Amino acid sequence: MFIDVKQLFEAEGQAISFTHDLDLSSIELWGTAPFDRPIHLSGTVFHRAGIVSIVYEAKLDYNLMCGRCLERQRREETYRFEHVLVRQLNEEDNGDFIVVSGNQLDLDDLATSDILLELPSVVYCREDCKGLCPVCGANLNETDCGCNLKQPDPRLQVLSELLKES
Repeated sequence: MFIDVKQLFEAEGQAISFTHDLDLSSIELWGTAPFDRPIHLSGTVFHRAGIVSIVYEAKLDYNLMCGRCLERQRREETYRFEHVLVRQLNEEDNGDFIVVSGNQLDLDDLATSDILLELPSVVYCREDCKGLCPVCGANLNETDCGCNLKQPDPRLQVLSELLKES
């Protein structure tokens, strides 16, 4: 979705409200497609005190695998974003502003970047998730597999032999 912001840059006090459903089903993160439902965006682009800004919320529903037990986890989140819009930058690289070229703000591109940067890199099904057994791979939240988890690390076997000699 493109928003024509030409009138906002030319006249103070103007505002444009929007709602939009963003489809990110083609995005793949960590080997999975977390967005199987559209993301609802709603917000306003406005010119106040000589500054053109965008403020919007993204309501999303995504699913990722737990970082410990690999079970799918569905989460609902609402993120709020705010950016200052400019037509051009006076300095070379300034990440504080969004450059709008051709008076068209690409809301899909902006929201996609914001959302992907906001997502957690690891999701846990619960805070005390026990994860998978390193020996047999069983989900330790569901069963006690009975494996001996106190097996010595084979890389440290040489050290234990040194301790026996003394």
